[in-house]
Amino acid sequence: MDMDAFFAAVEQRDNPRLKGKPVVIGADPKGGEGRGVVSTCSYEARKYGIHSAMPISIAYRKCPGAVFLPPDMQKYNRESDKIFGILGTFTPDILPISVDEAFMDITGSYKLFAKTPLETCVLIKRAIKQNTGLTASLGMAPVMMAAKIASDLDKPDGLVVVSEDHLTDFLHELPVGKLWGIGKVSKKAFNNIGIKTVGDLASFREKDIVDIFGENGRHVWQLANGIDPRPVEAGDSVSSVSNEHTFEKDCEDRNTVLDTLMYLSEKVSRRLRKKGLSGRTVTLKIRTPDFRTCTRAETLDFPTNFTEDIYSAASAKIVEFNPSGRNSIRLIGVKVSNFSESPWQSDLFDMTVEKKVKKENLYRAIDRIKDRFGEKAIRRR
Repeated sequence: MDMDAFFAAVEQRDNPRLKGKPVVIGADPKGGEGRGVVSTCSYEARKYGIHSAMPISIAYRKCPGAVFLPPDMQKYNRESDKIFGILGTFTPDILPISVDEAFMDITGSYKLFAKTPLETCVLIKRAIKQNTGLTASLGMAPVMMAAKIASDLDKPDGLVVVSEDHLTDFLHELPVGKLWGIGKVSKKAFNNIGIKTVGDLASFREKDIVDIFGENGRHVWQLANGIDPRPVEAGDSVSSVSNEHTFEKDCEDRNTVLDTLMYLSEKVSRRLRKKGLSGRTVTLKIRTPDFRTCTRAETLDFPTNFTEDIYSAASAKIVEFNPSGRNSIRLIGVKVSNFSESPWQSDLFDMTVEKKVKKENLYRAIDRIKDRFGEKAIRRR
């Protein structure tokens, strides 16, 4: 299930004057001089070539007459809760992907609502429309990967069904870049050896693909052949926690960059603790004035949700982008992933465990103060 232009659709529903107009949700365009990017946009805006993650300045130049609105995440999250509540009436097996997208397994529940899975999908779409006034696109298939692809093929308000008998036929006609795990770089690598479609990839021997691309190659080869045994399991679908900041002007000042990185590390650290998560992999993201985006990751020996650990790992990577400290930066971000159930790997003979416990208690005290008095109640100097 994938909601159609979710943020923009909510705004158009709540303000009838926006219906039929190009609506862009994202940063303030400031007459074409704004920073930041498009979060999402209505289908009317997409006709002008606007899309998610596009620089807001370019979106403005493509359609200066569009209605530009800032995101209202509280409102969108309320709508998301309603939608997932509706999905929960059809099956307990739900895997959220984002606020407006989820996998559902209706194998064991569809007969409670209709004679066929297809009829149940129609009922799901109808329930969402009747209760929220919004449309959703559904893809139904024997495996998760194919269902995801199918949900994108007939938007908005689509419903595409892929039967088990036609699964490989459906997949093999698609461009190879449609498969999970194949981005721009890997797509180019596949194209360079003559693999343009999913069918081209499937026709290779698995061993040959693994020899060239390693274990990731094995995974995408299996997907190309319709092999995706992953189950839809309810639970915490969060795979990473991140925050980023776009500078009002391209920033060359190293101290400003580091101060911003510390602020972002604090935000990520606090969000991790609220979710009860600790991660081992810290990723620094930097975007240059020419919109080139680079990332560098550091995997720690221990999981953490402490600000200083996150900041230390991320700041150490800045030199790989900017060894002289004089290059301009448009955007900076930090992400923590590779989660662990415990904040650290305790060792009964490790005398530093006591210090870690004290630090955890300190952070919890700081969180309680900020919860009560606001984010600015305590700040680092």
